[in-house]
Amino acid sequence: MILLTGGAGYIGSHIAVELLEMGVEVAIVDNLCNSNRSVIERIESIAQRPVVFYEGDIRDAALLASIFEMCPIEAVIHCAGLKAVGESVTMPLAYYDTNVYGSICLCQAMQKANVKKLIFSSSATVYGPDAEVPYLESMPRGVATSPYGVSKGMVEKVLEDLGASDPDWSIVVLRYFNPIGAHPTGLIGESPQGTPNNLMPFISQVAAGVLSKVMIFGNDYPTSDGTCVRDYLHVVDLAVGHRASLRVLDSPGMHYYNLGTGCGTSVLNMVQSFIEVTGVDIPYQFAPRREGDLAAFWANVSKAEHELAWRAEKTLNDMLSDTWRWQQYAIVHGH
Repeated sequence: MILLTGGAGYIGSHIAVELLEMGVEVAIVDNLCNSNRSVIERIESIAQRPVVFYEGDIRDAALLASIFEMCPIEAVIHCAGLKAVGESVTMPLAYYDTNVYGSICLCQAMQKANVKKLIFSSSATVYGPDAEVPYLESMPRGVATSPYGVSKGMVEKVLEDLGASDPDWSIVVLRYFNPIGAHPTGLIGESPQGTPNNLMPFISQVAAGVLSKVMIFGNDYPTSDGTCVRDYLHVVDLAVGHRASLRVLDSPGMHYYNLGTGCGTSVLNMVQSFIEVTGVDIPYQFAPRREGDLAAFWANVSKAEHELAWRAEKTLNDMLSDTWRWQQYAIVHGH
């Protein structure tokens, strides 16, 4: 059985489906701060298999101890955490508390239960603003531009020190680029609380009439059309990357992988492509640059391709059409 922290969230829910569909038993712990209990039912509906669900916080040592006592956990996939870059600037303590202290609590519980196989959801932000593009796993961590990015780098360092202290630990660090899209069934997808921080849910909420227009921050970057360029990958491809990473857990030590497509797409291109794929008009307006936004970055994914036999399979059109299918479902069902 695998313990999946944050398993009711956007990325965690898609990982849960992939694990269940490959026949793995899954226990989810999630405090539902950025998700909904109904996600669990929809995961089970897609996979046609049950999950064990605990509503609670990874900082709750007693809860974690009871989960490890009751469930035959063999490995942990750790997705729980706060993830909005802009919000982290205004609420740094919350991000360090949840992301760093929460991860330490989880590792302490794992250590006590003698479970020493961990896959950690990290981020491309750990490379920092000065890293050369494309990002390569062998590059040193840079100085991240937000408390969110710093918190991910801090957890990576904690895990490295933990692994160095005990050679029995096997730790996989997955550095995500920009996951978008939704499950092809349209039953699960990104459902941010309040105004979205990320581009794709913002576009889809404008398409649905929830928001009036997309704000594009900066059109004077040194890119092909002046807007930021990012490495967008389908969330299902990302989830499959976790499934592929399970095989590495049999090898002790630290293992790092970029999960991206290896190519960049501009913000303006994303908006225009969404219009083409869905036939829905998206009003947009240029606004000043946001502090901390980088002009362009994408992944070198050759290591994941070589060692995990993983590569992103889905196209940008898949990402956009699946997002729109989910958005329409979410509005009808009030998610």
